[in-house]
Amino acid sequence: MTKSAVTRRHLPASPFRIPVAPPVENFEVGDRVTHDVYGLGRIIGVEDEVAVLADFGSRQVRIIKPYSKVTKL
Repeated sequence: MTKSAVTRRHLPASPFRIPVAPPVENFEVGDRVTHDVYGLGRIIGVEDEVAVLADFGSRQVRIIKPYSKVTKL
């Protein structure tokens, strides 16, 4: 059995909701953030909107786009 990577199209008469892409957040140096794994932190660097460098106290982490586990406070 193989699985295909093709996404299914949404039918107009479907009772299910259209999948919505999460909004892309723009981070700036100094923004306070929270991460699902690392907790509270602060953005200390932005790399051409491709990645951000965040300081979570005990460690610094480079997080690449999409920032699915990072939320701006």
